[in-house]
Amino acid sequence: MGGLAARLAVVGLALVLVMGGVAADTPDRNGQAVSTATTNFSRAEPLEALSGGTATNRKRFGHDAFSEPAASMSFDKRRDFFLGNGLFRTRWVAAPGAVGSADGLGPLYNAQGCQRCHLKDGRGHPPDDPENGAVSMILRLSIPPQSDEQRRRLAERRVLSIPEPTYGEQLQDLAIAGQRPEGRVLLTYRARSMELDDGTSVQLRTPHYTVAGPAYGAMHPATMLSPRVAPAMIGLGLLEAIAAQDIIAAADPDDADSDGVSGKANLVWSDQQQRVMLGRFGWKAAKATIVDQSAAAFFTDLGISSPLATNHWGDCSEAQSECRAGPHGGDGHALEVSGDSLDKVVFYSRHLAVPERRNVDDSKVLRGKALFYASGCIACHTPKHRTRADWPLPALAAQLIWPYTDLLLHDLGEELSDGRPEGEASGREWRTPPLWGIGLSETVSGHTYFLHDGRARNLMEAILWHAGEALASRDAVRRMKAADRQLLLDFLNSL
Repeated sequence: MGGLAARLAVVGLALVLVMGGVAADTPDRNGQAVSTATTNFSRAEPLEALSGGTATNRKRFGHDAFSEPAASMSFDKRRDFFLGNGLFRTRWVAAPGAVGSADGLGPLYNAQGCQRCHLKDGRGHPPDDPENGAVSMILRLSIPPQSDEQRRRLAERRVLSIPEPTYGEQLQDLAIAGQRPEGRVLLTYRARSMELDDGTSVQLRTPHYTVAGPAYGAMHPATMLSPRVAPAMIGLGLLEAIAAQDIIAAADPDDADSDGVSGKANLVWSDQQQRVMLGRFGWKAAKATIVDQSAAAFFTDLGISSPLATNHWGDCSEAQSECRAGPHGGDGHALEVSGDSLDKVVFYSRHLAVPERRNVDDSKVLRGKALFYASGCIACHTPKHRTRADWPLPALAAQLIWPYTDLLLHDLGEELSDGRPEGEASGREWRTPPLWGIGLSETVSGHTYFLHDGRARNLMEAILWHAGEALASRDAVRRMKAADRQLLLDFLNSL
């Protein structure tokens, strides 16, 4: 923890990150800490099937499996959930629209609504046809700092990256009438083979991204591109309810225990809280709260202003004068989504339930679980946590949850690097994604594309792309017999 403590001291955060709640990891009835990994794989652990605690969705496991409200939510709060769902599904239009509360799209944007990327609240995918827009995947843009002022803002965490001077933080490949989209994402793949120890050959695909037809001139020569598919929405409120100190306690940025696995926190500015906090959300843990994440998505993905992002032109830079002069909505007010509407979307996002596990007592699943643990995967994919007992949302408080993430940044090797720093995260470092619900991805989203850019076409490919801190675990899987690899997949598909 020495390296992390030093970084906290530099930005004056040592107390901020440990305030706000009693540590959740108290001993269970056997005297063990809740997060202690099991060594008994003869049967399922108590409550293991309830991935989201009492908030778990135990009703639907089909196409709508990710769209159920938290089962622990009181009846009187369900109205807010369904109002938020309606806003999440809203198809925004350019101003002036017939419904003033749903206009103000763009002028430049990536999608017309939240559901367009998070279809059925599931994960996105790389573009099938870039001619129609890279819907459910975006391309982040940034450059190295060019001035002392930019370096100061980075050091203070006021920003995590420096936007491309003309095109901003993100490439918007769609535009309202009378405006020009910024360009198109062109994606090509190069195939390569990976040989497993039993002679099996797995075909992997390496993506390459370019921007075709940049409408506002050439990009800065040092521009860095980072593709990101939309993640699944389930369980976000439960992840937010884990005590910050419980997450930070697992960080080992200098690998003090010499196990080859580091893990570090991303320290980010929260527009909601107006302070630097622990980042939890996004592929690089770049957002501290669901409010921050939601407001940023409205702003950059849809060009919609809110109380946390008030410019009605969205991500348009000063160089895009016609965009800044474009129409904006909000019933004649400055903001296009009100504070009340943003709150309802956030309430909805916080209370989307995690589906119940399937087949937790199946012998094949239990053997696969043992292989997952023995391969060292739980060094990053921490199986369970307890949410804060004093969390202000009762439906999410004091829950034993099984997300299979530590919410920390880890180096996954050069081949998965996007070459683009974001706060504490280097190009090679990514936040450990939660695995809960991953076995229902195809059912909900209609595909099995995984990793931050969807390059993996199935779970085995996703595993084989791991390197860096995960290299030993990846190689353990490469050494497995085909039957054991299938058991591992049986376990993952039960999540």
